[in-house]
Amino acid sequence: MLHDGGARCDAAAMDDETPLAALRRAMPGLPPRLREAARYVVRHDYDAATRSMRELAQAAGTNPATFTRLAQALGYAGWEPLRDTLIEARRSGPETPFSGRLRQAAARPPGAAAPAGELPAEMLGSDLGALAQLDPTPILAAATALHEAPRIWVAGFRSCRAVAQLLHYQLRLFRPDSVRLVGGAGPEDLDLGDFRGGDAVVLIGFVPYSRSIAVAARMAHAAGCTILALADRADARMAAGAHHLLLFEAEGTPGFFPSLTGALSIAQALAATAFSLGGEAALARLRETEARLAALSAYMPDQDLTP
Repeated sequence: MLHDGGARCDAAAMDDETPLAALRRAMPGLPPRLREAARYVVRHDYDAATRSMRELAQAAGTNPATFTRLAQALGYAGWEPLRDTLIEARRSGPETPFSGRLRQAAARPPGAAAPAGELPAEMLGSDLGALAQLDPTPILAAATALHEAPRIWVAGFRSCRAVAQLLHYQLRLFRPDSVRLVGGAGPEDLDLGDFRGGDAVVLIGFVPYSRSIAVAARMAHAAGCTILALADRADARMAAGAHHLLLFEAEGTPGFFPSLTGALSIAQALAATAFSLGGEAALARLRETEARLAALSAYMPDQDLTP
């Protein structure tokens, strides 16, 4: 509950709720500036957990002292203890990686709309915010590594399989002979055993990481491959030692399942940039692919779709 004029939250009341739930509960009683800072943390909890207080304040358009006061208003000694709880809250237990996320939405301000009524807007808003935070800078270097590699392997399992399949499909449109999906045409172990030095291996994963992606990472390192990791955290074990790290936000969504929107966007940007680097040769292969699709009547003309 709030006390001291509504500006401080009883820390004991937060024992059974996540820090984001505590922030939502405290917001109505906070001064305007602290309320805006709390709202920013709730919407960008990935940044709050991974950026320095100075960087966070700059992104939020305020000063570092505001975040210190916000943490103190919630019963913490300062920003770092609150940041530590945000980091810990992102570490879902392996036994409940998805249902455990529902606790984050357990506490809502009085009079708030039903969670289901708010969810579509909240999820779309969360994904828009996550996309705005993506860093395009490392994509060019990663795409260059793909362009220069004699062979490309794409590895993504379980829910990350969709991202891997999309990247594999787009790359094969202009590099049909040299791009492979790990486990796409047979047992995974046969593909992993075919890794060679100089190959580029794209690893895709987020918490909880599959055993298969960890094995793929180990085999890629052992073979001397150039490794590109699309991951939700810089300290992800699957990304350790990667030559190129492309980070996306997965946990920020209020839904029961982490978001793949950022990973899909990075995959598409990676494929498009690799194609651009391929120049006339890539364009010629793409046109060959299009000609084959046309000969096979793979797509229907628009007029044939009219009712």
